[in-house]
Amino acid sequence: MRIGGFIGSAVLALVVGVASPAAAADAPEVAAKSAYVVDSAGTVHFGKRETRRAPVASLVKVMTAYVVLREAQLSDTITISAADVKYASSNGATTAALRKGERLTVRDLLYGLLLPSGADAASALARHYGPGKTAFVAKMNRTARSLGMSDTRYTNPDGMPTPGNGGYSTAVDQVKLAQRALDDSTFAAVVGSKTHKVAKTSVHRAHTWHNSNKLLSRADEVLGVKTGYTKAAGYCLLFAGERSGKRVVGVLLNDQNERRFETAERLLDYAGEQIAGG
Repeated sequence: MRIGGFIGSAVLALVVGVASPAAAADAPEVAAKSAYVVDSAGTVHFGKRETRRAPVASLVKVMTAYVVLREAQLSDTITISAADVKYASSNGATTAALRKGERLTVRDLLYGLLLPSGADAASALARHYGPGKTAFVAKMNRTARSLGMSDTRYTNPDGMPTPGNGGYSTAVDQVKLAQRALDDSTFAAVVGSKTHKVAKTSVHRAHTWHNSNKLLSRADEVLGVKTGYTKAAGYCLLFAGERSGKRVVGVLLNDQNERRFETAERLLDYAGEQIAGG
């Protein structure tokens, strides 16, 4: 399965360092260490230390999903290993509550990866499509380079603290990736879902996964995308929404938990006002 073309990546590459509406007096206050907001026409609506390299926690899983979607069939079935379960539990990661021996489709594992942010799902997908995690991480880094994410390096498929804090990225690079990923209808459907239920079958238990992205419930026309947290990265939020006829994508890196959702909502509305005002 191949993800469709990316609109605006070349524009994004050119806007770094260019003055943007972030300095406008009516721009929302943003306390996150880094932030960046751009619309589908390439207009930058906010920037704050947007090229600063930093760990991005579970936002890493957006690239994991992107790489899988380029190679997998959604009907492919993967068997969960003991190592997948142990990896998530022993590292204190968020999980999709998967168990050894369960067999789930790639489609369902993508929900387990992106809604509850399951490190067990990330492990299973990376192990299968590397094959092996080392090979999979190499694919992630090659893909980042192909997308022009020159300030991004991955060290694992889940953003966990080891090794190397899961690597690093920037606000600009994360928005660039999200814009590309959202062009894929499957990815967009997954990250835009509040809940996903998997009925029990002979090869797996029943699962109900809830999206950790509270922005989906507190604002209109929100498209996703992904939450993240580690001690090093702080609370992160990659977000997107439709505003005034354009898709707006933004990110907040190293923020506080509840504040990131409030700030993202204000930034989406601010971008919408700027678009509507011409």
